[in-house]
Amino acid sequence: MNTSKEISLKVSREAAEWLVELQSGQPSPQTQAQWQAWRDAHPEHEQAWQHIEKLGERLGGLSSSLAHATLAPKGSLQRRRAIKTLSMLLFAGGSAWVVQDKMPWWQLNADYSTGVGESQRVVLEDGTVVQLNSSSAINVAYTAQQRIVMLLRGEIHIATAHEPAKRRPFLVASDQGSMRALGTQFVVRQLTNDKDSPIKIGVLEGAVEVAPNEISTKVRLQAGEQLSFTRHMLTPVEPILPYDTAWLKRMLVADDMPLAEFLAELSRYRKGSLSCDDSIKHLKVSGTYPLEDTDKVIDMLQQSLKLEIRMLTRYWVRLMPASV
Repeated sequence: MNTSKEISLKVSREAAEWLVELQSGQPSPQTQAQWQAWRDAHPEHEQAWQHIEKLGERLGGLSSSLAHATLAPKGSLQRRRAIKTLSMLLFAGGSAWVVQDKMPWWQLNADYSTGVGESQRVVLEDGTVVQLNSSSAINVAYTAQQRIVMLLRGEIHIATAHEPAKRRPFLVASDQGSMRALGTQFVVRQLTNDKDSPIKIGVLEGAVEVAPNEISTKVRLQAGEQLSFTRHMLTPVEPILPYDTAWLKRMLVADDMPLAEFLAELSRYRKGSLSCDDSIKHLKVSGTYPLEDTDKVIDMLQQSLKLEIRMLTRYWVRLMPASV
């Protein structure tokens, strides 16, 4: 069999279009017959289909992203992007996935995304405002029946627009479950694209109904409340603390936070490796720190905690106990 690099870009795109079409719902007998006829029409078509199925098995998170894309109607931006990305990977062969080193799948396939240390404000078509924190990505699916923001990774703040006439529900969707806004402002955080990692949600105004995917329990959060959840469980409701939303002002707030935990949080806004020696990881950090200048934050820690900075480059920094 020929390699996937010999599959034409045209056929690669056709295979990607068929994959998305078949995953968009229960295909009709007519659609299935058309798909089979396409596969039978030329050996290259069958070769492309076999390769794109194998590609889906190899790339972690692909099926989830495609599922999100197919929520949108045909011709939508997120659907077109999913097809474009799949066809590019198929056309270039498995070696094309080296692109993940520079732009991971969740970012490559997103309608809106930010890199490390970046922030972005997005105004959606209905006037809803979404603020993306560092290393965050979302897809957007607006239809005549509902408004959906799909969180792929990271942290977002949402101020929903009111639609008293149309009354389309506004949902934030994820692999873990859904969050239905009830005229509100709220923040949602998921720091990995692992479908089993917890999501944290806090409500600033109004209310949000939280519904994990695999349990029947739903919880309505009111302003000032937050919780975490996975597909299988909900944590108890707790009050929102100041440091939970400090990123909206480009600040990092700590109140007796262990140094290791503080550095892990600071690392979200800084490229490279930032760590500390185990002997000082439990030192407590308190204060308000500017996220626009992480070098300055490290200098502040060195002075306040009397530490030593070991730096190979700006992208490899380790805090150590001060030398006697």
